[in-house]
Amino acid sequence: MSNRLEQLLAKWQPQKSSLSWVLATVIETDGSSYRKQGAMMFINSLGQYFGLLSGGCLEAEIMLKARKCWDTGNNYIVCYDMRDEDDLSWQLGIGCGGMVKILLQPITQTSNWLQLEKLQASLLAKQSCIYKQSISESSPENTLTLFNDHHLTTESLLTTEGKFIHHIKPAPSITIFGGGIDAVPVVKMAKILGWSITVIDERVNYARGIHFSDVDSIIRQPLTELTKEACLAHTDVIVIMTHNVKLDAKALQFVQGSKAKFVGLLGPTHRTKKVLDEANLSSQQLSTPLSNPVGLNIGGELPESIALSILSEAHAVLEGKSGQTLMQSA
Repeated sequence: MSNRLEQLLAKWQPQKSSLSWVLATVIETDGSSYRKQGAMMFINSLGQYFGLLSGGCLEAEIMLKARKCWDTGNNYIVCYDMRDEDDLSWQLGIGCGGMVKILLQPITQTSNWLQLEKLQASLLAKQSCIYKQSISESSPENTLTLFNDHHLTTESLLTTEGKFIHHIKPAPSITIFGGGIDAVPVVKMAKILGWSITVIDERVNYARGIHFSDVDSIIRQPLTELTKEACLAHTDVIVIMTHNVKLDAKALQFVQGSKAKFVGLLGPTHRTKKVLDEANLSSQQLSTPLSNPVGLNIGGELPESIALSILSEAHAVLEGKSGQTLMQSA
């Protein structure tokens, strides 16, 4: 299961009334920590938790602390400081070497479910939002405001007014043109990441449901019968991998003018010239710069390695990162 908020909310929502729940949110970190500000976890009265706030080190301890929320009906703040040898974190054997502060909030009807129903609805509608959580050990007072900026940042802030402000965006959407067998690992890895996935391929023997059960949508119509708005309105990542020059060219023409932040084309550069010529396009005319050959240079020739390479580059672009190693980026 993905740790994306959409998946966590999907676990909580059907049982929100039948079980007691606590929302745990990382509101502050200092030094090294597994998760950063804004990471969330849902805890219920059956002793289950969904999401991770550490590498599995703190979760059981956080669940014990969550009971205080159910006992009092109020927020509870807990801090684990891996820099202090006297802190509980050292006794738990955690060696990250940083500090993490976590806000625990009871999720009740009295507190309007912490606005989580509205948050879930906005994410399902592909709407970005600003989620504000009250930082105190009193009754929770969370608010949510829709935000329509397509380029909303993911920055989370702890403010002096006692509010933790979290900018939340919907899960990325990927559209894959080409439903061959080598697209299967791309789909499976995107599914693990929690991305929304669409596969488009008009060919009869491609994009078969038996191989692509993880996708959200399979479109098997010719592109001439489709509208760009219906197919690509919320697409962040486009990967073209039909292995057919004419079909790749049609796909490249079709995606021009989309709001996708990343467009990648499988295949070597000498083949790309043929695709561009077939599409009657030049690289200067492309509305989004084309990544080709698509993917990071991580080595490996297996379809799984190629899929990892493609999604790694796309992920880096979406997050505004260089794609270098963490050592190089330090």
